[in-house]
Amino acid sequence: MSSTPAPPPGKSPLHAVQVLGRGSSGNGAHVRSLTAGLVARGVRVTVCAPRAAERAYDFTGAGAQFGPVAARTDPATVAVLRAVCGQADVVHAHGLRAAVRAALALGGRRTPLVVTWYTRGSAEGTRAQVVRLMERRAVRAAAVVLGTSSGLVDRARRRGARDARLTAVSAPRSLVPDAGGADAELRRSKARAELGAVDRPVLLAVGRLEPRQGHSLLLDAARGWRDLDPQPLLVLAGEGPERPLLQRRIDAESLPVRLLGRHDDVPELLAAADVAVLPSRWEARAVLAQEALRAGVPLVATAVGGIPELVGDAAELVPYGDAEALSATVARLLADPGRRARLSAAGRAQAATWPTEDETVAQVLSVYDELAGR
Repeated sequence: MSSTPAPPPGKSPLHAVQVLGRGSSGNGAHVRSLTAGLVARGVRVTVCAPRAAERAYDFTGAGAQFGPVAARTDPATVAVLRAVCGQADVVHAHGLRAAVRAALALGGRRTPLVVTWYTRGSAEGTRAQVVRLMERRAVRAAAVVLGTSSGLVDRARRRGARDARLTAVSAPRSLVPDAGGADAELRRSKARAELGAVDRPVLLAVGRLEPRQGHSLLLDAARGWRDLDPQPLLVLAGEGPERPLLQRRIDAESLPVRLLGRHDDVPELLAAADVAVLPSRWEARAVLAQEALRAGVPLVATAVGGIPELVGDAAELVPYGDAEALSATVARLLADPGRRARLSAAGRAQAATWPTEDETVAQVLSVYDELAGR
């Protein structure tokens, strides 16, 4: 574990506890980046998360103390969090479920709670009512809610947030492949060979295999790519409960799709990709969108949530649920190298307008200082 820089004379280091649930690629990478930046600024950071999240993101390697907690809301988990959070100057919960656990752990205490809200709930029926109650509980317990899109900020206010602000969740630069360099083409060739796609276009999608990610829709779109020459290969990186269903469809319909499972080296996949595809039902600041634009990989995404706000004119946007539009847009891009080149340049230009990791850390630290009275 790296050492924390000494605080200014007469001040003890601010102690921030980060509470994380399962740790998806978005919030896990963000907490890792945030932790490293806070530690570099003299903050003492404790991360409370499942052990799997620590293995995936190495928070201790970023200078944090680590407290293992289960990704569930039960008395034992809340008791562990209560013990850790009791020594904090500020508690920062990432995601709705983590926020509810943190709110329960802090019940009756004056320790300020910050909540970062990454996505909206997608439940329906009775479950949707439960999610609304969780949202209200989380945002009303928070001193500040940081929403990753304007829509989430508005949603937090409707749920009763006292203070809701827009925040960035930047994809760490270390996750994004180099745009140039003498070995860029060699790297691309190697990555494509490993995928078995030396002489065919590569389409890339990344995400947990669950309904809200839109992968079933993506397979619908893939039907239209079977007759293209050369036939593109869609590679889908991620794990989740929908994998058996998706694989059955791929086999039954002879779709040009390969499920890669969990893949920790997304930059290598981006190096191989001709087009990135984001078919989600809802997103705020999707990590894949950020990684693709920074890497200069043309992006086709659904026009949902915060995606239009994030990408501007630097990506092709299609309506969610329209598999025909998704399929046709990808096919058109594959046939138009000039358009791909323009999107590549526009993506890098758009990415240059986003807040940097340092700016993101500075914004969060200013919130901590404000709440802790520093």
